[in-house]
Amino acid sequence: MTLARRPVLRLLAAAAALAAATGAFAQSDFPNKPVKVIVPFAAGGPADNYARFIAQRLGDSLKQPFVVDNKPGAGSVIGTDLVAKSPADGYTLLLMSNTHTVNETLIPNKPFKLMSDFVGVAPINSSDLLLVVHPSVPARTLPELIALAKSRPGKMNYASSGNGTPYHMAGELFKHLAGVDIVHVPYKGSSGARTDVMGGQVDMMFDAVTTMVPVAKEGKVRALATTGLARTSDLPTVAETVPNYEATIWLGLMAPKGTPQAVVDKLNAEVRRIVAQPDTKAAWTKQGATPMSMNPAQFAEYLNKDIAKWGAIVKASGIKPE
Repeated sequence: MTLARRPVLRLLAAAAALAAATGAFAQSDFPNKPVKVIVPFAAGGPADNYARFIAQRLGDSLKQPFVVDNKPGAGSVIGTDLVAKSPADGYTLLLMSNTHTVNETLIPNKPFKLMSDFVGVAPINSSDLLLVVHPSVPARTLPELIALAKSRPGKMNYASSGNGTPYHMAGELFKHLAGVDIVHVPYKGSSGARTDVMGGQVDMMFDAVTTMVPVAKEGKVRALATTGLARTSDLPTVAETVPNYEATIWLGLMAPKGTPQAVVDKLNAEVRRIVAQPDTKAAWTKQGATPMSMNPAQFAEYLNKDIAKWGAIVKASGIKPE
């Protein structure tokens, strides 16, 4: 090596070391500017509400604003694709749900792949659904409803907030495991579906516990069962009649693939700290939600299992995107 080349190599080595040190500092200093949380669902729903809850507390603890930005459309694809194309620096996060794990099979030609273009940051919480029927339906228990549906194949129906949503997939899983033929009636949102079940235009619905419990107490619908594995009220679970049945709504945070692991770990630790707080648990319990806590590797495993579970149901039922 000539003497003339040595200063150049030293400069290059120094520049590389400086870049590495700067990158490490930027990660340890994260966040040093506002963070955007994209919610690919409409404002006012459970996903939006819990996104704002988490964003507020992350902002309080990390001393930078976490700003929620709703980007609904195309079954969550529009907002999700926006995050997939964002810089992998931790400053754009995705509020996601099991709609995303369903869409991996339901919408195969999306411009992104969940487990290839994103990294799991942390789950947030899960909520059971409530199976309700209009009071005119002559079934007061789940076994009676199943018997009624089997006696009327293709004659009964259930509402949902749209193809691929947790409400829809809860119904498809029920059909598959209970062996009943009931017709899916998709709506553009849960509000219209709920209204028509209360009005008797549709026979039944799987709906959020937080939303439907007050309606059931008013006698506008009849609640038959919850959809988790364990009882959370005096109602039985669907699984007590239909073995292996479980259908919940869960939420989590993801970031673009390539986001520094130090940033992912920092966000994961903060989310887990927030969901473990007694006041968080108390507030969410009243709403019918249960905090979820996993490290990034555990969350990735959970995501892969959920994709496989709902992929099998999508294929078995033959459902197509709207």
